[in-house]
Amino acid sequence: MAPMKLYGWVVSPWMARVRVCLEEAGAEYEVVPMSRSGGDHRRPEHLARNPFGEIPVLEDGDLTLYQSRAIARYILRKLKPEFLGDGGLKQSATVDMWIEVESHQLEPVLLTIVVNCILAPYVGRERDQAAVDESLGKLRTLLPVYEARLSASKYLAGDEVTAADLCHFGFMRYFMATEYAGIVDAYPHVKAWWESLLARPSVKKVIAGMPLDFGFGSGNIP
Repeated sequence: MAPMKLYGWVVSPWMARVRVCLEEAGAEYEVVPMSRSGGDHRRPEHLARNPFGEIPVLEDGDLTLYQSRAIARYILRKLKPEFLGDGGLKQSATVDMWIEVESHQLEPVLLTIVVNCILAPYVGRERDQAAVDESLGKLRTLLPVYEARLSASKYLAGDEVTAADLCHFGFMRYFMATEYAGIVDAYPHVKAWWESLLARPSVKKVIAGMPLDFGFGSGNIP
C-alpha cells in the first residue's frame, strides 16, 4: 500500500497535531512540503484537495481529508484505535470531550498568545498586549480545570495517553516557548503531563521540525 501523503508546512501546529498521531500510529507517510509565503495553499491543485485553502490535508489512497482533528481521528481509528479509548463507551466519550475542550477552549487562547508573542515581530505587526492579557486571563481559568482532571489521572482520558492528549501538542509546544510559559509551573499535574508528552519519541521527532521562530530567524519561512 502506498504511503499516506500529508500536505502542508511542518512548522504549523495544526500539522504537528496530525504528524504526532501518524508517528504514534507507526504509519507510513510522506510530507508533501508546501510554501505558505509562496501561496501554494491558494493554488487550484490544493483547492481541489481542500476548498478552504487550509492545511493540513491527508491523502490515503482515494480518500482525501482536511481538518486536523478529523485527520487525527481517522489515522488512529485505522491504525491505533486504542488511542481513541479502548476502555469502552465512557472512555471514548472522555477522549472526545477533551478534544473538544482543546478545540473550543484552549486553542483560541493559545493561538492569540502565540501569534502576538512569537509571530508578530517577524511579520511587522505590533503586539496586541490587551489581547494577550485577555487570553492569559482565560488561560488562568482553564488551567485549574486541567489541573483537577490531571490530578485524578496521568492523562486526560485515563492513565494512558490518547488522542485527547496528542491533540494538545501543537499549540502547547509554541505557547511553552513564550515568556508566559511559567504560568504552568503553578499547576504541577499539568506540568508533569506536559513533560510526559515531551518525553515521547513521536513528540521529539515532530518537534525537530518546529523551530521556535517558525523559521523566520533562519530564513526558512514556510
